[in-house]
Parts: sequence; C-alpha cells; structure tokens
Amino acid sequence: MKLSMRLHERSYDIILKRGALQWVGQLADLDRRVLIVTDSGVPAQYAETVRAQCREGTIVTVPQGEASKSLAVFARLQQAALDAHLGRGDLIAAVGGGVVGDLAGFVAATYMRGIDFINCPTTTLSQIDSSIGGKVAVDLGETKNVIGAFWQPKLVVIDPDTLATLPRRQFVNGLAEAVKAGLICDPELFGIFEREDPEEKIEEILYRSLQVKKKIVEQDETDRGQRAALNFGHTLGHGIEAVRGVRGRRKNGYYHGECVALGMLPMIEDRQLAKRVRAVYRKLGLPARAGYNKEKVLAQMLHDKKAGGGQITLVKVPGLGCWRLDKVPVEALRELVYGKALPAPGQGE
Repeated sequence: MKLSMRLHERSYDIILKRGALQWVGQLADLDRRVLIVTDSGVPAQYAETVRAQCREGTIVTVPQGEASKSLAVFARLQQAALDAHLGRGDLIAAVGGGVVGDLAGFVAATYMRGIDFINCPTTTLSQIDSSIGGKVAVDLGETKNVIGAFWQPKLVVIDPDTLATLPRRQFVNGLAEAVKAGLICDPELFGIFEREDPEEKIEEILYRSLQVKKKIVEQDETDRGQRAALNFGHTLGHGIEAVRGVRGRRKNGYYHGECVALGMLPMIEDRQLAKRVRAVYRKLGLPARAGYNKEKVLAQMLHDKKAGGGQITLVKVPGLGCWRLDKVPVEALRELVYGKALPAPGQGE
C-alpha cells in the first residue's frame, strides 16, 4: 500500500508493506553516503538490512530510550555525520522507533543546513504516528520536543513485520495513538478496537491511522491551526510522561502512548464514549488511571510549548469522530489535573 503526503515541493511517499525493509534501496536513492541511526533496543539486523543496500553506509547506535533525545546525543550524531564525510547530497536514515526518528530527523534538518532524510519506523507508535508529518526534535531536560524543526522526510518505509519483535507492552503502547486517530476522525477505526483483534487487523489500523494524520498535516503542515487536533491527549499526557515516564533509571514508569491514553480521558465530553474508551483500554491493556504527583505534572504542563500569552489550547472530543479546540487560561490546567475539587496552590498529592 502507498500513501502520498502532498506538501508541494516537500511531498513524499509512505510505503506500507510487509518485508519492505528489504526493498529500501529500490524505493530510495542509497547510491551515496548514508548515516543510519538506530538504537540499542532495535534488532541489529534491521539497520544491517538497510546498510547492505547502501553504496557507503555507516551505522550509529544510540542508547535505547527517551534520554537519547538530548543535545549531547544530537551533537554526537552531528560529529558522526562529519566523520563519515556526509555532504549536502548525502542521506540520513532512521531505523527504529520515535526517539530515533525524531533525533535523526533533527540531525538531518540541521547538518549542513539540511540534508535528505528517510524514516524506517520499527515500532507501532512510530509507524502509526511519529514517522510522518515532519516534526523532528530533541528534549531539553524534562521538557519534551522543545528544540526542533519541521523537516519532511523524502520517504517513509513501514514494514509491519518489524512489529513481531516488539514486547507486548510496547506493541500496545503504540496503539494508543491509533485509538486517538479513531476518536478524533475515524469512527470505523475506533470500531476495530471495539470489535476486532488489533493484531489481526494491524495493517488496516496502520493504514487508517496514517490516513487521518496525512489529511490533517496536508491542511496544516506547520501546526498553525487544524494540526493541533493531533495533540489530543498530549497536554496532560506530556505532563504525566515528564513526571512518571520511562526515562533514564526510571524503569517503572509509563510509556508515551500510555501517557497519551491517560491524557485523552479527561478531554472526552461524552460520558458514554468515555466508558467505551475505558473498555477499549481494558481490552488492550492500556492504563485508565494512574498515580502521580499532580503538582509536578501541573508544573510541567505550564512549560508546554503550546502555552502562550497566559492561554493554552486544549483538544476536546464532544463525540466520536469529532473534535474541538478550546483556548483556556493556563490556570484552568489546575482543574484539569486535580478535577473539580481544587486544592490551594503548592499542595501536591
């Protein structure tokens, strides 16, 4: 299957096909120097499969996890590109999950003021969401994606066979973004989660999720309006992730998709729909509630890059398949975190 992201001169194809990783060389120009970025959690054979198709390929492996989305690792990859003698006509390829794609994409966007980039996502989360759309970034401390750019890939190659090596929790973690896509734009996609076995329907889930994001990004490439819908669940979710996310030595926390799942529930205005979503979470094994230090989460949300001028835009879902943007004072975030019974400022959980 092929989708085409139509962004004028920045347009590119998204190839969704089992075994596609073995055919990257027929889909993209690898007859040049290629820096292949992967991480320690990705089976080594995936990056090796891509390198075998390159005229001159260099693999750089970064540590697994969100902590690699740092300025230090970013600088290391810039040096690796320089050491590999990459020029303006050469290529950076990401082979891995969302961390690898965001990091490698930002290196490509800034090395020699921008060189070609292709993305070969190997996790459910990256195949469904982060591999397309052109948002590339690194974190600054606990604040996610605050240093970045819009840099569209030249090609995205999605091979569902790579999902077979994922632990179950990681596989389900990525499905949260597909649930999000169904809730905001595609009732039939949401219905698949209610009625079907997601593993048996994974290619349809991937395709329909990509269609949702593709349509929104084509209307608003640089996040000035409609694209904000894709932030559904992320305002609270990013706050929870900063405080309780799996990061560094914090191994017993929540993954990104799990945090987004938690962040979506308070934004669903239809109580019956919220009940259906919780049932889907139970079926998949996603969390419907979690304990966290609310004051710390609130502090993180106040640093959200979407907050400005004393206001923040929240994405609400009044019913299945529709969404609304609400601009609210940042003070309203306290109510979002604590619920209706608001404690005095400074009181934590």
